[in-house]
Amino acid sequence: MTDGSTGSPHGVRQGRSWFTAGWVAMGRGLAMFGLGLLAVFLAWFALTAMSLVVIGVGLFLVPPMVAAVRWSARAQRRMTAASGVEIASPYRAAPPARSGWLGAWRRCEALFTDSATWRDLLWAQVSITVGGLLAIIPFGMLAHGVFGLLLPLIWEPVVTAWDGSWYMFIPLNDHDDAVMAAVLGFVEIPVGLFIAPYVLRLHARLTHSVLAPTERSRMSHRVQHLARTRTDVVDSSAAEIRRIERDLHDGAQARLLAMGMKIGAAESLLDQNPEAARALLAETRDASVQALEELRNLVRGIHPPVLADRGLVDAVRSLALESHLQVHVTANLPARPEPAVESAGYFAVCELLANATKHSGARRVLIDLQHRAGALFITVTDDGHGGAGAEAGSGLLGIERRIGAFDGTLGISSPPGGPTTVSLQVPCKLTTGV
Repeated sequence: MTDGSTGSPHGVRQGRSWFTAGWVAMGRGLAMFGLGLLAVFLAWFALTAMSLVVIGVGLFLVPPMVAAVRWSARAQRRMTAASGVEIASPYRAAPPARSGWLGAWRRCEALFTDSATWRDLLWAQVSITVGGLLAIIPFGMLAHGVFGLLLPLIWEPVVTAWDGSWYMFIPLNDHDDAVMAAVLGFVEIPVGLFIAPYVLRLHARLTHSVLAPTERSRMSHRVQHLARTRTDVVDSSAAEIRRIERDLHDGAQARLLAMGMKIGAAESLLDQNPEAARALLAETRDASVQALEELRNLVRGIHPPVLADRGLVDAVRSLALESHLQVHVTANLPARPEPAVESAGYFAVCELLANATKHSGARRVLIDLQHRAGALFITVTDDGHGGAGAEAGSGLLGIERRIGAFDGTLGISSPPGGPTTVSLQVPCKLTTGV
């Protein structure tokens, strides 16, 4: 009795699960069919615009028409992702915008030489033929099953209108045949709902085979990414060297020069005015302390000793103690990341804490450090007024460029009114060494 009572709700939930999944999959299949139908019209408009390139007017029609086809392909990728099959975007970066005939030609040339353009056009044809057939099968079974259920009520008009009518393998000659058809229809409806998710996944795999980036496209994107990140790293290193030179020139170097002048003045006053010489030496001692502190700050800005000695977690906790905000740090790093990744993560947290202090109006900040799935995850959340973004010249853009050298990604969620959450993901291995 106990087993039966505990098993029954589970069975009901399982029944509801496949029943609901069938309806959801059927709805998505119909949406994909409708989107494929729209894509066919857009593709033919795009092909017509391409044929008009030879007379010039197509140069201005091709970009918007191809953009419309790409919009439909992106919508298809989102629908496919909802089915559990992720499809990356395969498109090349658009060329710099230029006006006039030359700019129009450059845009069309970029579209014509991008293999993703032709794969989108191919997908438009496949989606309405093979893909459309797959998407419509479960719905067709449902509609056919409902028709079978209604046959006992409408079999006479059906037989009169279509002499020699059949329902699957049952000839419709009398009411008893219609009842048998209704039984088959009653079975066909759940079968259609049951197979709908499987048909949808098959449709998703078909879409992936057409719309996913090719190996050549992936390699091209990889090369572009490496070239861009290499440029960013070189620019960042040059800017860092200029900052160090400027800090040395304006800070420690100026103080050391002043100390030398004061020591020289003290030497000349040592016999004539010992008190004045003593005062100059005291000032020189104070200046040496300040110069040493500036050098320490400079070294800390290049690579903090606490980061080198104790690792990322303790270095971030040291930042939290020095901050004027209420900072709470949680961490789950069983070992240390690679030194270069540690440094990038540390300075990213420094920049995010500085942003929260200066611009967000936050009072509390949460910092979470995790390592999972072969990557370092850093999440910084503050309770400020929000509105943060990686615009040109912002600190967030600098963070994105810094971690981009390690194939890292930056995610920002900062709605007006807050809170602001910045998530960093950097692929890395953990190591016990420094």
